[in-house]
Amino acid sequence: SAAAMEKLVRSVEETPEPISTNITGTIPRWISGNFLRNGPGKFEIGNQMFNHWFDGMALMHQFKISNGQVTYKSRFLSSDSYKSNKEHNRIAVSEFGTVTMPDPCKNFFQRFVSRFELPKPTDNANVSFVTYKGDYYVSTETNVMHKVDPETLEATQRVDWTKFVAVNGATAHPHTENDGTTYNMGNSYSSKGAYYNIIRVPPTKKTDGDTLEGAAVLCSIPSVDKSKPSYYHSFAMSENFVVFIEQPIKMDLLKIVTGKLTGKSISDGFFWDPKGSTTFHLVNKHTGTVSPIKYIAQPILTLHQINAYEENGFLIIDMCASDDGQAINNYNVQNLRKSGEALDEVYNTMCRVFPRRFVLPLNMDQHTPYKQNLIDQIRTTATSVRVGKNKVFCTHEDLHGEDLHQYGGLEFPQINYGKYNTRPYRYFYGCGFRHLVGDSLIKMDLHDKQMKVWQHPGLYPSEPVFVPSPDATQEDDGVVMSVVITPNEDKSTFLLVLDAMTFEELGRAEVPVNIPYGFHGTFNAQV
Repeated sequence: SAAAMEKLVRSVEETPEPISTNITGTIPRWISGNFLRNGPGKFEIGNQMFNHWFDGMALMHQFKISNGQVTYKSRFLSSDSYKSNKEHNRIAVSEFGTVTMPDPCKNFFQRFVSRFELPKPTDNANVSFVTYKGDYYVSTETNVMHKVDPETLEATQRVDWTKFVAVNGATAHPHTENDGTTYNMGNSYSSKGAYYNIIRVPPTKKTDGDTLEGAAVLCSIPSVDKSKPSYYHSFAMSENFVVFIEQPIKMDLLKIVTGKLTGKSISDGFFWDPKGSTTFHLVNKHTGTVSPIKYIAQPILTLHQINAYEENGFLIIDMCASDDGQAINNYNVQNLRKSGEALDEVYNTMCRVFPRRFVLPLNMDQHTPYKQNLIDQIRTTATSVRVGKNKVFCTHEDLHGEDLHQYGGLEFPQINYGKYNTRPYRYFYGCGFRHLVGDSLIKMDLHDKQMKVWQHPGLYPSEPVFVPSPDATQEDDGVVMSVVITPNEDKSTFLLVLDAMTFEELGRAEVPVNIPYGFHGTFNAQV
């Protein structure tokens, strides 16, 4: 119901002291650690409201699990944005979709000048929890991250990417190798135009106080359109390659930079170019060289990768993708707070997101034939055809059956990352989206594209996180955890634990507080 939807984006208070939860069923005793979640928690300051779901002030949650018991606490990130907004009791910092009106207290002249300032990038890190060198950070897509103590949820240090590498920010979805080496991507802008940079952060600290020391740009890829780089939310990584997917959702830098001048917000500077194509750029992780071959596909929008690996001379890339990038503009708070039919209308104009596989041939030379499918030795309906000296046109395979349509597609994909990222794998987990937010949990088996589904009316599960059991021998030996929102009932949010193999509920820990729908989480295991 629409009233329920509205509650998914209502503001809540923080719960900085741990409170106990009410457990139904059993939480396996072997689970030991903190399930950390991050997402927007406050949508209005004073009497002003944020416009875009990605704008809400960051609220960090911790479910501490130990010996079958669970406690809960939450804390707002005391970012400069949050402090400045609290102090002025008005929205003083530009977030993704919200324009700051000039301060009414300034006199006319100062007000005029304040419209010419560049929007100060926000440090409201509300997208995810990430790790660098073993430390936890909360992150969004700007240049500032906050180091956070996973025990107390207190922000201990503000870390600025620009002090370490020449980038304007970095994604909230880095990739980590088994030794702890972390890869990320960030943009830089110069008089020559916009560049996409692949960044590598070393696995260990030299001193206790280390943050991003030693981070380096592995390579820079120039944007095809100098003043309109593509927006990307994540990237793919296999054993030997980082794959940057340049998609036709563009950022109009001029509009963004002059945003204050025209009263437009940053998200108004994003546009979908349906005539554009999608380009896969392959970067060798060991040499930093970009492959001269450009792999091209139809225009798609992808926010989240599932996995990528190399097999028999091919690079297999699995992602959640849709054919239409208009969606990003639909997540504004006015839309989420709409009622009944208006809300259905918003949902129906959004393009569904589905899991897809692309297969890119790696071993091409001047003898590679044109105009025929180059994929052999791999069972797939995806195709790759050489159409130019250094150009390959790719079509995808659907990683699902017809039955996924009735669940509205799949987003927020997760795998058994520690053991199977960059390797051949069989299972992934995600949220089904029959509403503007997830309303089912799905496990996909890639061997036969069969699904297992957990779904109950009125319950809205967030991103499923897989945690392997201590002596796991199978890929899906472990649990899947998700925070489930219950907007129809007051204060009955719960942490759900499913057996990952059977996808049956093992137990739940109910929290006597309201929690808004969040984005991403991680499990911080404690031995």
